[in-house]
Formats: sequence, C-alpha cells, structure tokens
Amino acid sequence: MKIIETFSSIQGESTHAGRRCFFIRLAGCNLRCNYCDTTYAWDGGEELSVDDLTRQALASKCDIVEITGGEPLLQKDTPLLAQQLLDAKLPVLIETNGSMDIASLPQEVCKIIDCKLPGSGMAHANLYSNYALLQKHDEVKFVVSSRQDFDFALQIIRRYDLPEKTPNLIISPVWGRVDFAELASWIVDCDLPLRMQLQMHKIIWGDRPGV
Repeated sequence: MKIIETFSSIQGESTHAGRRCFFIRLAGCNLRCNYCDTTYAWDGGEELSVDDLTRQALASKCDIVEITGGEPLLQKDTPLLAQQLLDAKLPVLIETNGSMDIASLPQEVCKIIDCKLPGSGMAHANLYSNYALLQKHDEVKFVVSSRQDFDFALQIIRRYDLPEKTPNLIISPVWGRVDFAELASWIVDCDLPLRMQLQMHKIIWGDRPGV
C-alpha cells in the first residue's frame, strides 16, 4: 500500500476525540477541497505491506487505529488492512471523503463519512447511497465554512433521515473561516441532534502535519 505517514497521537476529531490513536495516512485523493489541510497526501508515498502496518499499529500500544488519507478507499487493500487490524483486536476508524462506496469495508469498522458542502467546491462528489449503509457506530461529518454550508448540511440530514441511522452527526468549522461561537449558536438554535467538534490536534499543536 502507498503510505504517506504513520504516527501516534491524540485523536483530534470524531466521537473518539481525546483517545490515544495510531494514524495510518494513505496516499492519493480524488477530490480537491479548497480548504484541504493534507495536500501533501494527494500523491507520493512509500510502499508498506498490510502486515507491516499491522505490526506498527500493535507496537504503538494505542487504543484505536485510524485509516485516513487522502482518500483511503482509493487503495484496493484498504478493506483487507481494516480486517487484519480488527482481527488483531484493534478498534478501527476509517475517514472517507464521502465519494467512494463504503460497502467493501468490514461491518465492525467505524466509518466516518465527510459530507462535502458547497464551500468545499466538491459537493457534487457526494455518494449519497452510502447513507443507506450507515450503522449506529458510524459517523457523518460536515465541515462548515459559512452559514450557507450549515443550511446545506441541515437539508442533507433531513433528506436522508440521518438521525435515525446514526446519533453521530458532527459539525466542524473550517479552520480560520468560521467563528467558533457563531457556529455554536447555529447549532443551539437548530432542531437537530448535532455535535459540535473543534479540531483538538490543531488547538494543541497548530495546523501542521503528523499530529
């Protein structure tokens, strides 16, 4: 598999924020979100086997493993990697940009689907059929850069009845574009069960790779 980086850190996002996490960042992405903070993962990377990655994850002694990117579902061995990590008794999160079919992933994996909003420039790429496959432990994340984005997210949540599929509906601000307090007020004033999330790793270490 083509790997950009592996590292141990604190999980900065998702409902697992704050937990010790071993990150496997895969190379390659099919989208070009205009606020992307991992452009270095768009191409390149070094070859590592599924066995190598599993050994690294076990050696890290972390509580959970996240497979991310780039877009991890572009690589054919991602479901195999996820299953091997699960077989090693490691809880697995996979963060996907929402444009790829999640059906190949093991049921036990926590799928974190990033629903692209208009402000990303990539909203046309959302594969909404994925929402029919969601389980209660999965998550849908909406990265908001404006009030327009927030309203679009509410429309998608209602249209696909997402609160009935998963309780984990996460609203996150684009770093530097949306005031935290303003976003919080939008969430308080809406009638949906949303969870606001700030990127903990950026608050701790700043906007840089490998954390």
